[in-house]
Amino acid sequence: MAAENCVEEVLTGSGGLASSGGAGGGAGGATAATPAVDLALAFIGGDHAQHADEIGRFIRRELDPGCLLGVTATGIAGLDREIEESAGVSLLALSLPGTSLRPFSYAELPHAAPDDPEAMRDLAEAVGAGPDLRGLLFFADPYSVPVAPVVRSLSALSNAAPGVERCPVIGGMASTPGGPGKNALLFNGSTVRSGGVGVAISGDVTLDTLVSQGCRPIGEPMVVTSAKRNVLMQLGGRKAIDVVREVVNELDEDERMLLSSGLFVGRVVNEYKQRFGRGDFLIRNVLGVDQNSGAVAVGDALRVGQTVQFHLRDAETAREDLQLLLQSEVLKSPAAAALMCTCSSRGESLFDSPNYDASAVTRWLSQPAGVKPDAFPLAGFFAGGEIGPIGRESHVHAHTASVAIFRPSS
Repeated sequence: MAAENCVEEVLTGSGGLASSGGAGGGAGGATAATPAVDLALAFIGGDHAQHADEIGRFIRRELDPGCLLGVTATGIAGLDREIEESAGVSLLALSLPGTSLRPFSYAELPHAAPDDPEAMRDLAEAVGAGPDLRGLLFFADPYSVPVAPVVRSLSALSNAAPGVERCPVIGGMASTPGGPGKNALLFNGSTVRSGGVGVAISGDVTLDTLVSQGCRPIGEPMVVTSAKRNVLMQLGGRKAIDVVREVVNELDEDERMLLSSGLFVGRVVNEYKQRFGRGDFLIRNVLGVDQNSGAVAVGDALRVGQTVQFHLRDAETAREDLQLLLQSEVLKSPAAAALMCTCSSRGESLFDSPNYDASAVTRWLSQPAGVKPDAFPLAGFFAGGEIGPIGRESHVHAHTASVAIFRPSS
């Protein structure tokens, strides 16, 4: 079978998924019967990664989108289903009247640290950040892009660009197996094997976000009293390892079994709050301990004065966390479509059943929209690292489900 014939078969439903949605009330191909496609997001799973260029050409020919972004991955999500470690394509086509889109590649972004006002102004200009900026989508190859600092700078545009009140960054890292050079990214008329691609969305649309970290706290919140970069040395004036031992010793038998999946540290994102609960912590892995010094290494930089709490992760907590976040979305105006970037460690390996994240998102978001869950326009992929905001700042995560929800602006 010729490559393009294979691509056409995938996109029309043979082993693939196709979604469409519009924050302005419609989506689809650029025909007289349907609105033009302003933004197309393509997620290419499994062996179809080798046909990324042909898939991009097919989408451009059939939909003629104003902006096309795409990424290859271990698996994809579309509608209420997930295809893991297998070939498939998921496509979200959005009609966004009253908006402006500024596509950008990583190569076009100036290097900018959040504490460098001049460089941040250059970054704001590069992505077209203005008072009506609603958010950024960003997808990257993890082998060629320092994703964490790039996301940190993009998120900081809300503090640097005039009139920008909020700048959520949503997306994820490509996850095609095989190492450097195996991932592919679609960027309008190009297909690249490294770098990153994104789009700034401004204007008459609401871009809501949620990040489900799926962890629950253990022990009590404690203040960091000694730390150096990502090495936690003291908590509340005690050796960090002594605090870890105490917390672990207080766990019941079932909780101790969860330690096989790892121990995590949650860093409070807003120290001004009196009490801390769900959504107040940025979760990071505990990487190791030094028995001699009593220090604990974590996957984040820490500083004296910050509040942290240890956490555990399991399937039940992940289910509950995502459901509680989605319940609040039912109270808002109907969603038109959603983008979901979920970790490659979730799916059946976490939940022991297929389609959990996709089916949960579509089940809750479809209710106000008045459609069946299997008809709600959702597309996404299993990422090698997810991007999304906790509090006002966006971060790179692991083990999360990060969702962008498109709604018509009120």
